[in-house]
Amino acid sequence: MFTTEEKENIKKYFGVTATALDKEEFEKKRRALRAKYHPDNFAKFDDETVLEMAKERFQLIEALGKKIAISFTDKPTTPKSASDSPHPDQRAPQYAHVNALFAFRKLKIEILTSDKDLKYHLFGTRYRWLTFGESFAIPNTKATIIIDESHSRVRIGFKESIRMYLTFDESDSIEAIVEWLFSKIEGNATGLIVAGTKIEANANYLIMEIKKHTFLRIGPPA
Repeated sequence: MFTTEEKENIKKYFGVTATALDKEEFEKKRRALRAKYHPDNFAKFDDETVLEMAKERFQLIEALGKKIAISFTDKPTTPKSASDSPHPDQRAPQYAHVNALFAFRKLKIEILTSDKDLKYHLFGTRYRWLTFGESFAIPNTKATIIIDESHSRVRIGFKESIRMYLTFDESDSIEAIVEWLFSKIEGNATGLIVAGTKIEANANYLIMEIKKHTFLRIGPPA
């Protein structure tokens, strides 16, 4: 399940192998690592290289944590009788509930790409005057996007990220928002970062990640 490199990094950051971690110990170490290596801790150095390295390390730790967490759910459990209720740790998260409600103001999302023209595919000629503070309305929703035009991340071979801030309310469908976004970026995005968590450029992954960060409460039955 884990590559050789991932095993080495798990041992480096978590102190033990993935198989030696129990769930409680894992969560404790994961919280400590997030606090220690969060990029905000390195902003004081006012050095783009240091900050970039901090972001990459934080994203690596987050990716490892997510994969370890999945490994716990994949472990076989002792069969239970039909009358037994599932342990709280085994229940589906609240954001996956059919009546879950979501809303957020300025959720940070970055699109990683090698296509320097992708931003124009997203917003058309409007991108030429779209600046931070001016919003773009996502079609067929009440959701809006604000672009951080001053942000750019360029590396050798050309790679950049398009940084945006998503705002939507309880009446909006996250699925509709993501459907619009992927109609513009599919095949041209190399990855996504949602509130600091790096994920694959996959619509289902993005829906899940947005829901995790924007869950409000369980609403009344439809």
